Amino acid sequence: MSVRELVVLGTASQVPTRHRNHNGYLLRWDGQGLLFDPGEGTQRQMLRAGVAAHDLNRICITHFHGDHSLGLAGVIQRINLDRVPHPVTAHFPASGQHFFERLRYATAYRETVRLVERPVAADGELDRCASYALEARRLSHPVESYGYRLVEPDSRRILPERLAEHGITGPDVGRLQREGELNGVTLDEVSEHRPGQRFAFVMDTRMCAGVEALAEGVDMLVIESTFLDDDAQLAADHGHLTARQAGGVAVRAGVRHLVLTHFSQRYDDPTEFARQARAAGYDGELTIAKDLMRVPVPKRR
Repeated sequence: MSVRELVVLGTASQVPTRHRNHNGYLLRWDGQGLLFDPGEGTQRQMLRAGVAAHDLNRICITHFHGDHSLGLAGVIQRINLDRVPHPVTAHFPASGQHFFERLRYATAYRETVRLVERPVAADGELDRCASYALEARRLSHPVESYGYRLVEPDSRRILPERLAEHGITGPDVGRLQREGELNGVTLDEVSEHRPGQRFAFVMDTRMCAGVEALAEGVDMLVIESTFLDDDAQLAADHGHLTARQAGGVAVRAGVRHLVLTHFSQRYDDPTEFARQARAAGYDGELTIAKDLMRVPVPKRR
């Protein structure tokens, strides 16, 4: 059975706390694992969350601030230590190539795994496989930053009552799906459009067109909400969002499940982030991320 879930490894912003590790998020998508923004301590959080190096197929870095990337060195070395049997692809802003190389070769180790570097230099599709396409959009932060969007291809949902009307049963159902037509009956006549699932990951940024494009129509949006309303000017000055802004994005984009994360250490009460996101009008499913929690991607529409 396919598994699609977010494993939260860390939720702090610049400074970790006793209860919040630096950033780290693993998206399990069927048989693949995409690791986003491995901050300091990610390797230990993976251990605590039951995430193995073998689970990783991609590493996606939004930008090269330490709380989003200092754990990369340890993760890469662990991938090689455990002799992961498949290639691992790394995406990161092309302007940070020198930072990536420094982290990749921070200390001596034996390379046993093929690590494929795929830097991001512009908006658009980065890669495509059978179950999804991975896209990137430029964000607005003091250093170059990109958000990521995963898009599953649309498909068709078979309608049993339509099959019965045409007397199609058993192996003929599979044949119809493969060939698109069977004895004059088309696939469209016995099925309906089924939109693919969508996931977006938006970290350090001010409000910008990239945020809106990434969030549009997604089933799950993982988005930073570093500040609360009282510190909105501080958020703008330092290239961040507030919880209310994140909630507003989710409303406009039609997001089904909103996951707020990347909280400043100045706040003790996480429920206030939820209250302000709701105040923006968001009435969908809402999660205030906590370290080591697992959040299922909403079921297909």
